[in-house]
Amino acid sequence: MIKIIKYESMVAEYAKRAVFHDESVTSAVREIIENVRSNGDAALYGYTEKFDGCRLSSLVVSENEIEESFERVDEDFKRILEVSAENIREFHRRQIRHSFIMTEREGVVLGQRVIPIENVGLYVPGGTAAYPSTVLMNAIPAKLAGCGNIAVTTPPGRGGRVPDEIIAAARIAGVDRIYRVGGAQAIAALAYGTETIKKVDKIVGPGNVYVAEAKRQVFGEVSIDMIAGPSEILIISDGNSNPVHVAADMLSQAEHDKNAAAILVTDSETLALAVASELERQLAELPRCEIARASIENNGMIIIAPTIEKAIEAGNAVAPEHLELMVDEPFKYLEKIKNAGSVFLGRYTPEAVGDYYAGANHTLPTSGTARFSSPLSVDDFVKKSQYTYYSKEAFLREARDIAAFAEREGLSGHAKSAQVRIEGECGEICS
Repeated sequence: MIKIIKYESMVAEYAKRAVFHDESVTSAVREIIENVRSNGDAALYGYTEKFDGCRLSSLVVSENEIEESFERVDEDFKRILEVSAENIREFHRRQIRHSFIMTEREGVVLGQRVIPIENVGLYVPGGTAAYPSTVLMNAIPAKLAGCGNIAVTTPPGRGGRVPDEIIAAARIAGVDRIYRVGGAQAIAALAYGTETIKKVDKIVGPGNVYVAEAKRQVFGEVSIDMIAGPSEILIISDGNSNPVHVAADMLSQAEHDKNAAAILVTDSETLALAVASELERQLAELPRCEIARASIENNGMIIIAPTIEKAIEAGNAVAPEHLELMVDEPFKYLEKIKNAGSVFLGRYTPEAVGDYYAGANHTLPTSGTARFSSPLSVDDFVKKSQYTYYSKEAFLREARDIAAFAEREGLSGHAKSAQVRIEGECGEICS
């Protein structure tokens, strides 16, 4: 049964969810990374047999396999994938940044270039479920950014096959290469390269604790999007919401992982009790009941707040991955939400619309990092380079200030690089 607590106890209760560092995971991942660095493909084949239970003849999903998988996917689901992909493209097109140039000061040109990251690796989880939505959410922004090579790595099933739905989504999104390898070993392969897998410049995508730890350890060798923790949902609701809907939305995240968190904050004790009861009813019918029950009982909670404003304060303190605002006039409160990965407004905008179809990205900051980080976007797949040009006249006009600034910092070599150009050049233009 989910715990019901008062608002005043919220901080202490939520603090119990702190994720502690597990040295055994760190050590195991370090060993995997070193093995892949040293032994390349051989290590990947070995780990795939050990962890995924299949002996592969190739790490690469061939063009023929892609075509066959695409044909096996039913037409209605392909239609859904196409519509979802276009919704995602339409949202993310508005994030595309453009280079700029400044010429306002005579003789001075300043500019910024927006440059796509050339090689990116997208990790798509496997295991207890297949996630074609993750392919779309990660690959489409990369494609819009103009990345030259987009590779997907994902764990194979026991027969060595990648799920057809993953392959179909990759084809629709414009992925260049698919590799059947998962876990920390996939992250290592993307970061350092092997005989088959090309080294990338950035790795994005969610995964289990081993994948997250691998991303942490290779950061610096490559860029990463974020270190994602277990999934979270926090629902802020007044007493007018349907408890059946609220409970279903909480379970939509609880079924992800035993470590996931589902939280309701409400100003209605009546709703709180009704949702607690409804959770029990729906859990009994849920196919992933064992996972969801562990999540609800260990990490879930219902918080009774004195007002919706206080409920929003609680939401900002938690800084959840997903925040549903199930209240009358939700747009009235939107600007008060300061910390959330993605906000879902109203009683008919369940988090699932964001996972699959609406168009906003579902790769989101977790574990309170929404306080300072953002959803995956086109920005994650570009870098910026700046440039400066001074004419001789413009430089001599500003050189004395530049030299004086450098001297004030005690960097006489910097000052000298300006002064040597002043000497013998400075006439009326420096006065």
